[in-house]
Amino acid sequence: MRRDARQHSFAPSEPLDTPMTPAAFKTEVRTWAERLEVNPKELRLMDMSRKWASCSTRGRVTFASDLLAQPEEFRREVIVHELLHIKVPNHGPLFRALLSAYLNSADEQPVQQR
Repeated sequence: MRRDARQHSFAPSEPLDTPMTPAAFKTEVRTWAERLEVNPKELRLMDMSRKWASCSTRGRVTFASDLLAQPEEFRREVIVHELLHIKVPNHGPLFRALLSAYLNSADEQPVQQR
């Protein structure tokens, strides 16, 4: 299965010419974690061929390393989606409502990297 054929609404965009650094990406994730009031136990980047990210029941969040070359809007969708799984482990109505609310508020107020 290709990543762009997943069930999620996430469709990759044209990759960036210069990918962001892993440190900058992790800062972006931590900024979102604070905003969502979640505490991931571990953040990992690794090669993933079937999905953009995953979240374990123990709070370990893993992101595909090629996500670093994706535009901010796409990264934001993936980051918020996975971090919300720390609060809500399924894709039910509460999860969808929170995801929509946070992504819509992000469009109004972009995340500032530290």
